[in-house]
Amino acid sequence: MSMVTLSGLKELIESISQERNLPRVAVQAAIREALIKGYERYRRAQNLERRQFDEEYFNNFEVELDIDGEGFRVLSTKTIVDTVSNTDHQISLDEVQQVAPEAQLGDSVVLDVTPDQGEFGRMAAMQTKQVLAQKLRDQQRQMVQEEFQDLEGTVLQARVLRFERQSAVLAVTSGFGQSEVEAELPKREQLPNDNYRANATFKVYLKKVSQGQQRGPQLMVSRADAGLVVYLFANEVPEIEDEVVRIVAVAREANPPSRYVGPRTKIAVDTLDRDVDPVGACIGARGSRIQVVVNELRGEKIDVIRWSPDPATYIANALSPAKVDEVRLMDPESRQTHVLVAEDQLSLAIGKEGQNVRLAARLTGWKIDIKDQAKYDQEAEDIKFAAVRAQNQPQNDHDDRSNREDKMEEELELEEDRFDSREED
Repeated sequence: MSMVTLSGLKELIESISQERNLPRVAVQAAIREALIKGYERYRRAQNLERRQFDEEYFNNFEVELDIDGEGFRVLSTKTIVDTVSNTDHQISLDEVQQVAPEAQLGDSVVLDVTPDQGEFGRMAAMQTKQVLAQKLRDQQRQMVQEEFQDLEGTVLQARVLRFERQSAVLAVTSGFGQSEVEAELPKREQLPNDNYRANATFKVYLKKVSQGQQRGPQLMVSRADAGLVVYLFANEVPEIEDEVVRIVAVAREANPPSRYVGPRTKIAVDTLDRDVDPVGACIGARGSRIQVVVNELRGEKIDVIRWSPDPATYIANALSPAKVDEVRLMDPESRQTHVLVAEDQLSLAIGKEGQNVRLAARLTGWKIDIKDQAKYDQEAEDIKFAAVRAQNQPQNDHDDRSNREDKMEEELELEEDRFDSREED
């Protein structure tokens, strides 16, 4: 059998495998795919008959690598026929029976169609090189996707490599002993107090593992996601890891809309153990536990509050550190509430540029209006909300009636189907 020599093939496979952290079999598969594309290019250039080659024309061709001999062969699988109409896909029965008398029509044979060393051509070699680079990139993307797919939503250790536009490119690993993979930390996912100098290390939240053929890092990580706060507390508070204390909700504003407002997080915790203080467990003795989290987040303010099944109590807790006089659940259906506070607590309850009440609303899922207790007209507010509810009631009644009518129609159709089936029986 003829062979096109590839000097240094064995060393090439070894070096690519080490540089790109790919198994040798994956590198060999990429080289075979690249060489078959190079052969296609060679055949198209030699197409003196102007034959039409569609995308599937060369599907019956394959490349066989000879690692020890440092070369490759091109093989073609052909069908045995009486009359040959396409020499690339078919071979005559008479020709085959000269070497294999037992051959029959419809059988397949594999033939060596390797071109001569000099005929393969410079253009075919260039095509092979380009395709090989692309196939190796595809192999790496596939490996990264498989390696990190199950790690979405977890926290990884990262090291800063460089900046590209406004994104930081970080090096992350999936575990001990694994090689580093590039990840992107977009501007919107960065913390304002972080210093992304080269080789600085951070904990990052793996937000997304991208698929497809896009350029650049496949991993998108975050320093601003609430999941990072949950991980840091779970890692620092044994009661959370042991499921004695649970994190019910988190509201985080890592990148406030104004530069005059700092990052802040509210986290609601609870426990079923009467002997455990969930807030105290998260804060730790003299604030030791929460301080570790704050340091990792570069000084971000964190409010740990006690969750409650009673919405009024939960809302009052969520507005910490402000002292709340009364919480009035004005419309539980649309989840609107008025929170009454003393005049000296107004600014504290609202927070700088509304941050405190905004985070409390996100944490509880209620629309919160902060009111001055001294100026609040309870009767007028009750009348106003009663009018709004009355206005919305006809529409609600109409929706309820429509739902009942739809249900009745469905039941009638089911009954008719049952009646028809009994008649057929």
